[in-house]
Amino acid sequence: VRVIDCMPLNDHATDIVRIVEGVSGRVTMATELVVRFEYGSRVPWVTSHKGEWQAIAGPDLVSLSSPVQLRGEEMRSVADFAVSAGDRVPFVLTWRLSHLRGWPTVDAERELARTTKWWEEWSARSTYTGDYADAVERSLITLKALTFAPTGGMVAAATTSLPERIGGVRNWDYRFCWLRDATFTLMALMSAGYVDEATAWREWLLRAVAGLPEQMQIMYGVGGERRLAEYEVPWLGGFENSAPVRIGNAAADQFQLDVYGEVIDALAVARSHGMGTEDNAWAVQAKLMDFLEGNWRRPDEGLWEVRGPRRHFTHSKVMAWVAADRASRAVAGGLTGPGDRWAALRDEIHAEVCAEAWDSERGTFTQSYGSPGLDAATLLIPIVGFLPPKDPRVVGTVAACEKELLVDGLMLRYSTEPPAEAGRPQVDGLPPGEGAFLACSFWLADNYQLAGRRDEAVTMFERLLALRNDLGLLAEEYDPIAGRQLGNFPQAFSHVPLVNTAVSLARDSRTPARTARAHQQEDS
Repeated sequence: VRVIDCMPLNDHATDIVRIVEGVSGRVTMATELVVRFEYGSRVPWVTSHKGEWQAIAGPDLVSLSSPVQLRGEEMRSVADFAVSAGDRVPFVLTWRLSHLRGWPTVDAERELARTTKWWEEWSARSTYTGDYADAVERSLITLKALTFAPTGGMVAAATTSLPERIGGVRNWDYRFCWLRDATFTLMALMSAGYVDEATAWREWLLRAVAGLPEQMQIMYGVGGERRLAEYEVPWLGGFENSAPVRIGNAAADQFQLDVYGEVIDALAVARSHGMGTEDNAWAVQAKLMDFLEGNWRRPDEGLWEVRGPRRHFTHSKVMAWVAADRASRAVAGGLTGPGDRWAALRDEIHAEVCAEAWDSERGTFTQSYGSPGLDAATLLIPIVGFLPPKDPRVVGTVAACEKELLVDGLMLRYSTEPPAEAGRPQVDGLPPGEGAFLACSFWLADNYQLAGRRDEAVTMFERLLALRNDLGLLAEEYDPIAGRQLGNFPQAFSHVPLVNTAVSLARDSRTPARTARAHQQEDS
């Protein structure tokens, strides 16, 4: 027996189509349907209406259309049926607003054919022709599927509260759009020729950040919504008893300096790919630079959205440098602004990072000023062009991360164990323990490639590809000891670097790809 699932692309409702196909012989099957609304807190009223199973509670209605008739058992709906070779038994599950009537009938076979055709045509638009084409295609499909079509906003993941440690509290809601993903996402889409998707993402970005620079958030809803208040739902036990289950994300209210660099860098990448420069878009960037000039010295919560005290995180300062660098280059390329002042700011930030974040005894950049802790985010230093890949300080940082953050060949973000620093609180304010962060492992592969260590880059990349599930999907993290994926799923921040690393390997680049592409047009 073969079970085929698909989600049709339509504007009128949200459907899931399932077709159970008999391949050979005769197979007895069972189906079970349990529907709860409001994150499991509301039991619906279940009825049969004109042969259609329906569950309704307040504004929500879920219906099931199928020739298989369900029966009620202990607050569940169940059925038994059999399929023989050549049989195709359809099920169509639909959500809609409960007050709407006259809903169109969904033909499962027609929707499967139409959906398959749509994705085949979309995938055929890809211009990527390098190695690992199947993995790149699957990741691009995943990114497209994580995109809210009406607005172009891409969520970080489709889930909430899948744990970063089984049984732990590192459980977050990722069903939002992070500004931090902007540059890498644009690069991934543009590298495969998906200009329309990249343009829609850029336009979402510009709408989301519109307003006062000091009010810019690090994440938004799919339409640009700002209120993402976090709360817990105690009636849910969590995935494998990993509680609490969280709805919303309080990190939306954090100050994270690096996102200013991400936004300005993303728009520089867009210009370098010929997406044009609107006066309004450049005006927004100039305002962001005004804010950054007066605020880059502030401590922040950083890339990893720590729930501990604010610090002067190295990556945050590096991204402030990126903002000043891209802005000054844009002026040199013909846009209007105080380019000399921004260039001076760039040099000032660079000098401070090299002085304050560098541990000369260990030969590595550290996670934050004055701290001995390491951070895989420092692997982005050559990728964004802050220092050349073969600079001794970059080489030393890579070596230190390999020594202290690699676990079974995969990279941790940073050590979550209590710090050795006497009297200083733990970095992220949470109990220790999490999996290897997959994006960081892709960044390590990028560093190998940029430094001319191609064999090691390929080995790391193929190791990461082997971690994907049978559908080619990656979560946020991986537990190399238990051999399982961890965290929300599928994770855009894992699939985006997969595409970008594949592109880098295909081009056999020795130049920081992100920097080179961002500057290509402005330096010409």
